Amino acid sequence: MFKVLVSDPISDMGIQQLMDASDVIVDKKPGLSEDELVGIIGEYDALLVRSQTKVTEKIMAAGTQLKVIGRAGVGVDNINLEAATNRGIVVINAPDGNTITTCEHAFAMMMALARHIPQAYAKTIQGTWDRKFLGVELRNKTLGVLGMGRIGSEVAKRAKAFGMDILGYDPFLTEDRAEKIGVKVATVDEIVRQADFITVHTPLTPETKHMISRPQFEVMKKGMRIINCARGGVVDELALVEAIDQGIVAGAAFDVFEKEPPEADHPFLNHPKVIVTPHLGASTVEAQENVAIDVSEQVLHILRNEPFKNAVNMPPVAPSVMSKLQPFFGLGEKIGTFATQLNNEAVKEIHVDYAGDLSEVDTQPLTRYVIKGVLSRHFGSDVNIVNSMHLAKIRDVNVVVSKASATKGFTNLLSVTLKFSDGTERRVAGTLLNGFGARIVQIDKFPVDFAPEGNLVFIAHNDKPGIIGNVGTLLGKNNVNIATMQVGRKIVGGDAIMVLGVDKEAPKEVLNELTKLAEINKALQINFN
Repeated sequence: MFKVLVSDPISDMGIQQLMDASDVIVDKKPGLSEDELVGIIGEYDALLVRSQTKVTEKIMAAGTQLKVIGRAGVGVDNINLEAATNRGIVVINAPDGNTITTCEHAFAMMMALARHIPQAYAKTIQGTWDRKFLGVELRNKTLGVLGMGRIGSEVAKRAKAFGMDILGYDPFLTEDRAEKIGVKVATVDEIVRQADFITVHTPLTPETKHMISRPQFEVMKKGMRIINCARGGVVDELALVEAIDQGIVAGAAFDVFEKEPPEADHPFLNHPKVIVTPHLGASTVEAQENVAIDVSEQVLHILRNEPFKNAVNMPPVAPSVMSKLQPFFGLGEKIGTFATQLNNEAVKEIHVDYAGDLSEVDTQPLTRYVIKGVLSRHFGSDVNIVNSMHLAKIRDVNVVVSKASATKGFTNLLSVTLKFSDGTERRVAGTLLNGFGARIVQIDKFPVDFAPEGNLVFIAHNDKPGIIGNVGTLLGKNNVNIATMQVGRKIVGGDAIMVLGVDKEAPKEVLNELTKLAEINKALQINFN
């Protein structure tokens, strides 16, 4: 018999299939402290939680029989994933269970915003019969959807039924997929300039933080409206209030805040043109039950040693394979992270090439780290080493893996070639120095040798005398200190690159100044944070 502990409040309907299973015993004990959990977890094969229970390394160390931890929801911030992975405990979540619920909440917010429903309701129940609330129709309006994942796509489908024209932005949105759901592919700038309504459905990453801020509000269509039921921080909250007060934005509806709960004096809370709810996107009876049902089903599969999905950490790997691959995990992820930052376009194809000793083992776990590195620029913490392949597949990103024994002088060589939507390709190769130190040894056709860490500035230029001096002078004037430098070229006077390790991130204005220097073709900030 398998024993499952449910340590957070979850409805019986959500875990019914576990309770009905003839080979499972379910104990419901919500509200236990860490010490109380440590005292009893040793007898359980599975732990099912929501967000209240903090599953610490101490708890997992005591859970000597634990095979799986199920999170009835999406986020797994309350679970120590590293400790679970190290102990071979699979962590699963329910990424699809709240898709429709969050979509419907976003659409409800959009309709409430269009017709001033909360404001009109508040006045009516106060005894004021005010019919001056003049709204707008959704029909024939342009809706910009920032993020065309599961939720954004569902919002777009419903907006289409309301007669709206849909502009969709997503780094991985293909023309074919957009056409199927009746969406026109657009850039963020095109959406900002053309949309009557904008709804946000992206994860919060360094790339998406304050994606909508003062520069975007300055060029928006006057009277537009904005909805955010995704992540706080994607929209600059203070800049939004300014835009509303200036008459650029007619109103906003937010379910999320940069800091939750917001401070009592947050400008959204008392603004007559802002509608707010306390992060209710996933709060429906159906969603709460659906996520519990999804997780319960997968827990049952894992306990019975059947195929499962939605793992958010690495499944168990044979110790002999793990010992060979583990030193390369960091290298693979960093190569993917580096390569994807060499081009602003969407990645359409990923080629991973293994050479040397790596060609003799099952490299699937390592490939997952590479794909995670490539996708993390756009997905942030939503991508992990297990779901990376799945996310690539549903975004129509083709992954090709090949192996060869020849390594061109290296014991092992890991190469990643990315094909972007604009037709360009970028190749980055790396190896381990003495089996441990990660090094990037090739960028496109150029040989290099540097550690993929910290803040780097990548510069493509023509090989002419004085370029290095000009770059150093400009960075110095802007208080950007160069720690390391690598240059690469194939022929004298031809194309060349340099990779600079800098003590702090180079501001965008400095990068723009670099590109204005003679013979400089491109200057990019590369981050590994």
